[in-house]
Amino acid sequence: MDKDYLVTKSNYFIMNSSYDLSLEEQKIILTLASMVQPADEEFKPYRFKINEFMALIGVSTKTKYTEIPKITKELMKKVFEIEEGKTLIQTAWLSGVKYEKGTGMVEMIFSPYLKPYMLKLNSMFTQYKLANILSMKSKYSPRIYEFLKCNEFKKQGYIEIEVEELRKLLRADNIYPLYADFKRYVILQTQKELKKISDISFEFEEIKTSRKITSIKFYISSSKNNKASDEIAASLENINPKLQQNMDDINLVKEIIHEPITDVEALKILISAKGDINIVKEKYSYSAAVPKIENMVGWIIDAIKNDYKSPKGKVNKFNEYEQREYDFKELEKKLLGWK
Repeated sequence: MDKDYLVTKSNYFIMNSSYDLSLEEQKIILTLASMVQPADEEFKPYRFKINEFMALIGVSTKTKYTEIPKITKELMKKVFEIEEGKTLIQTAWLSGVKYEKGTGMVEMIFSPYLKPYMLKLNSMFTQYKLANILSMKSKYSPRIYEFLKCNEFKKQGYIEIEVEELRKLLRADNIYPLYADFKRYVILQTQKELKKISDISFEFEEIKTSRKITSIKFYISSSKNNKASDEIAASLENINPKLQQNMDDINLVKEIIHEPITDVEALKILISAKGDINIVKEKYSYSAAVPKIENMVGWIIDAIKNDYKSPKGKVNKFNEYEQREYDFKELEKKLLGWK
């Protein structure tokens, strides 16, 4: 368990699940989510020390130590819904929690209904460092952060959402019925927190219908104090020269793809191509003939796995790059923040 571990969720789950969790409950769930390895076939029982968890989220008083079992008990009771087509899923976050008295250890496991949204994700997912949400003070900030992070690279440069839809996602419709209060205690508070402690920030524009504010345009940008890439590069330098060379190839993948992608996304593409940069360049070149691609990383991985062919029978040769040997497992662990 570490603040640099990555939380991974499907974009559909982020944009289509509505739930009401306290700030402490969200931090428990997201800390647990950061321990999930995306390649896992099933959820595992994840164990950690309660005092380490308390230190991670900034809680130090002894009274809070006894509060954790109460928080998880309440968390087990909270059922939320996910709608997908004609299917309605009603589930709790956790299927079980086990405390071992005298050891200070707790074991938790996610509900199996969450598997499609957290495991074996090949495309249309969002990843971020756990550290981005740990210092947040408003319970709405982690949810809005995920919503914006999921839409960070929209081609039009913004994401627009109806006010009532946002209220519903945040379960704030009955708490702040007046828009002025919703803006002050939810939007502006989150804006302040994200700018101060996370890797993204935002400006927003209020859209009116007649005289009523009916939707909000969020303009999302990467924060200037985001040092994620520097941290990844620094950690790779401490492993061995071969992995540093691999980092150069990850940067090469990012140069080939003329869209902003993360180091982890570049690694996934590299792995799907079995380290062959020529294949990456070849399949990416085919994307120019596709009218609209919502998720370029997912499309390229799919193109590689399914061996997409050049449109209209064109054959392109790509022999500029020498294929190298990779220690993918070690490299992936470092990029994903696993120890």
